[in-house]
Amino acid sequence: MVTDQPTPREIWEAEFGASPIRDTDFTTLSGIPLDPVYGPDDAGFPGQFPYTRGPYASMYRSKLWTMRMFAGFGTADDTNWRFKEIIKAGGTGLSTAFDMPTLLGLDSDDPMSLGEVGRCGVAVDTLRDMEDLYAGIDLGTVTTSMTINSPAAPILAMFIAQAEKAGVARSRLGGTLQNDILKEYQAQKEFVFPPRQSMRLVRDSIAFTAAEMPRWHSVSISGYHIREAGSTAVEELAFTLANGFAYVELAVQAGLPVDTFAPRLSFFFNAHIDFFEEIAKYRAARRIWARWMRDRYGAEDPRSMQCRFHTQTAGVSLTAQQPELNIARTAIEALAGVLGGTQSLHTNSMDEALALPTEKAARIALRTQQIIAHETNVAHVADPLGGSWFVEELTDEVERQAEEIFAHLETLGDGSMLEGAIRGIEENWFQGRISDSAYDLERRMNAGQRITVGVNAFTDGNEEDQIPLLRITNEDEQRQRKRLESVRSDRNGDAVAEVLAKLGAQAADPEVNLMPTLIEAANVYASLGEIMSTMGTVFGRHVEVPTI
Repeated sequence: MVTDQPTPREIWEAEFGASPIRDTDFTTLSGIPLDPVYGPDDAGFPGQFPYTRGPYASMYRSKLWTMRMFAGFGTADDTNWRFKEIIKAGGTGLSTAFDMPTLLGLDSDDPMSLGEVGRCGVAVDTLRDMEDLYAGIDLGTVTTSMTINSPAAPILAMFIAQAEKAGVARSRLGGTLQNDILKEYQAQKEFVFPPRQSMRLVRDSIAFTAAEMPRWHSVSISGYHIREAGSTAVEELAFTLANGFAYVELAVQAGLPVDTFAPRLSFFFNAHIDFFEEIAKYRAARRIWARWMRDRYGAEDPRSMQCRFHTQTAGVSLTAQQPELNIARTAIEALAGVLGGTQSLHTNSMDEALALPTEKAARIALRTQQIIAHETNVAHVADPLGGSWFVEELTDEVERQAEEIFAHLETLGDGSMLEGAIRGIEENWFQGRISDSAYDLERRMNAGQRITVGVNAFTDGNEEDQIPLLRITNEDEQRQRKRLESVRSDRNGDAVAEVLAKLGAQAADPEVNLMPTLIEAANVYASLGEIMSTMGTVFGRHVEVPTI
């Protein structure tokens, strides 16, 4: 029968032909030409539903993944210097690490912050810190990711306020707010408010950015921390996508049509050391997300069905013993992320099992990505392992096991993935699964069934390992405390009190979107702790009750 309908290959060829192609030599070192994709038509193509082989038709032939290096330590001035060094070394995106007090919505002079200021990331108390953090960096051209969750909405407000003061309209800002509160209760434990109240802030930020920030990813649904807490690859995938479905239902319940916000949702996955399992995980993630978004949530825009994700190599795989070996681990994990089709990538530094990375260690980690990008030629072909009997069957099995978890959560939520995710947290189901998986892996390592080089085997040389480390001092903490004291003395106290009173009143009304008032609070230099405390008087505080 003759038909005028184009074939999948013809559709892909048209999309590929319309894509800008990088100016490079797409051949092997021996000069053998490489096609952009391989396999029969029924194997599928990148850029076509269900996107197993990649979200874009041309993949890395058009644009390499963003080399988004994670950085943050000490004060905003310290981290601003590191940001500029990353850009100078060829980094193409920034990712901000905040210190523990900031992650918990505490000011640097809070008694609970003592000894933690600037230790595991940068301290941000007020708009003044945010101004210094990105000083001299063109936020209209450099995309920025911020890894923060409970205080994500006020931190986003500060980010918007400082960008607009620098002359960059909010509509021009490109980047990602992690803002994935569900995984905090499941794995990372940096929560402040109870789950249902925290989800209100996620809803407000999704609605606000969908309306006013077309280049901004409002939620980066994160499996990374779920995996770091001890989950298996399948649990990482399933819990992450289930959380994604929950955020979709949250936004739909708020009256947002799915295609108005879903294209700006993104994901954040771990790249662990089991090379092929990780690649299968990424391929399965794209397939599952596409099918659920189209068939369950009625998405029609292809961008709503495309699972785009950032990848970070596994911090939990790094060892304090023989830390130089972490360079090899990171390279293998990064390669899995690239072969799995990641859109951006952070490579951990060899010293991160011991301290925040030194400048040299961070540069080696970035250079690792650059070697993969420019020397190995693996970016020349989309989904190069597609069609491998092993990878295809592993992809299918990962998907099958993930669907079993979805079925459980759907039952738990009486048909709602949103309710299933929240009830799973309230009943400690997620936490129990992760704990059991972490215990099982540790048991196998202690029994010698799993080898970690330098830890439970091949330990000769451990006593020789002395490498320079980055030290954050008490003097750095005192500098930040004095900085906050100075801001408080310079600002208009009446204006701060007025906007905080307004915020408290609006927090009590679940129909009000809090983002505009949070931006007002940022602009008068209200501190993060003051903002979070004001909302906390209305929302309450979450205390996890373990089940025995």
